Amino acid sequence: MSLNPRITNWQGQRVWLIGASTGIGRALAETMHARGAQVIVSARQQEPLLEFQMQHPGSQALLLDVTDREAVANAAHQLNAQGGLDLVCFCAGHYKPMRADAMDLDELLLHQQVNQIGALHVVAAVVPAMLSAARDGRTPHLSLVASVAGWRGLPQSLAYGPTKAALINLAETLFLDLRPKGVAVSVISPGFVATPLTAQNDFYMPALLTPAQAAQAIVQGWQRGAFAIHFPRRFTVWLQLLRVLPYRWYFALVHRMTGL
Repeated sequence: MSLNPRITNWQGQRVWLIGASTGIGRALAETMHARGAQVIVSARQQEPLLEFQMQHPGSQALLLDVTDREAVANAAHQLNAQGGLDLVCFCAGHYKPMRADAMDLDELLLHQQVNQIGALHVVAAVVPAMLSAARDGRTPHLSLVASVAGWRGLPQSLAYGPTKAALINLAETLFLDLRPKGVAVSVISPGFVATPLTAQNDFYMPALLTPAQAAQAIVQGWQRGAFAIHFPRRFTVWLQLLRVLPYRWYFALVHRMTGL
């Protein structure tokens, strides 16, 4: 049973992808444009955005730093004034591997500012207009990119994991509040994807996907009307089983599997 309305036709859909200069966000923008969506790409780096706009006629580039509350609110107001938004996907993210015996407080707080506070800035900026659109008979969709790193605590994920766990909880709460009012909500939890962020990892990444493969999986999830979109299944199904293990078994298994 679908928890959200299925999206079967992207033609003319206004899609705002925040964090679309590289990686999953960029691949998702390319996929959406190829399917006929009117894509708006945002990120902190202007050059990749302008490059995307030049290569994809009809798209729009909107420079944005998600940690700037006022800038996010102004961007959302501008886009809603242009005709509203059918789907908003928060793809922005910051990642640096970190363990507790090498803690960097500035990095910890930067993860919070980008991954968590940035998401709250976006949610607060777009939800009122989405509720208004739903009252007019439309079905806007809000999607947050989290990570399987948010499912349970993992080594090297001291800074990143807690922010993604917060996004998962946020998406669950938003679904409970907004879906009855006509606004679709989904949460995306990728496994390992070859991006500039994961290039920092010095460990083996099982079931590594390309950004294009990740984008395809996300679109398929939206088309199914899924709430929780996670991939690749051959990897994430096992991680889901780990989520239900008692701590004594979970901690011992993670230490054995990672050697950390």
